[in-house]
Amino acid sequence: MLGIYLTFFKIGLFGFGGGYAILPLIEEEIVKRNHWLTEGELVDIIAISQITPGPIAINGATFVGYKLEGTLGSGLATLGVISASFIIVLMVSNYVIKNRELPWLNMMFSALRPIVMGFIISAAFSVGKTAITDIKSLLIGLGGLGLLLNTKIHPILVIVLGGVAGVVLYT
Repeated sequence: MLGIYLTFFKIGLFGFGGGYAILPLIEEEIVKRNHWLTEGELVDIIAISQITPGPIAINGATFVGYKLEGTLGSGLATLGVISASFIIVLMVSNYVIKNRELPWLNMMFSALRPIVMGFIISAAFSVGKTAITDIKSLLIGLGGLGLLLNTKIHPILVIVLGGVAGVVLYT
């Protein structure tokens, strides 16, 4: 149980950028290091996280904790992933707000932005390796990307359309 909490505490502590930026860290800790999930199960969590409220890290922690140790494991994993952020925000938010104009602080935040972008791109490749399994799934993925980049269609509608396309193409 302590291992579950500490693993998710570490993910929360170093998960800069949240959302997709945290996925490489989740994959490393949950799939590769601890073997708590397969890559396919991780992709399933990501998909479920897109249709349920809440951040990917919290939804993933809740799922993994429940899979490993039931309700108590779920609670510990969820608490682990949020407690680091909570502690950090309590400790530094007042300082950052008061000193936002310090050059070194601006440089630090400027340096973190491309790192977060790199995490997001890494997550896209990692998820793509498992999610894109054939030409049909590639077409669905490219269709969704095209809709998101070239229209003002709501992402929820893109998810629904992707589900419909999956039913049509795979039946």
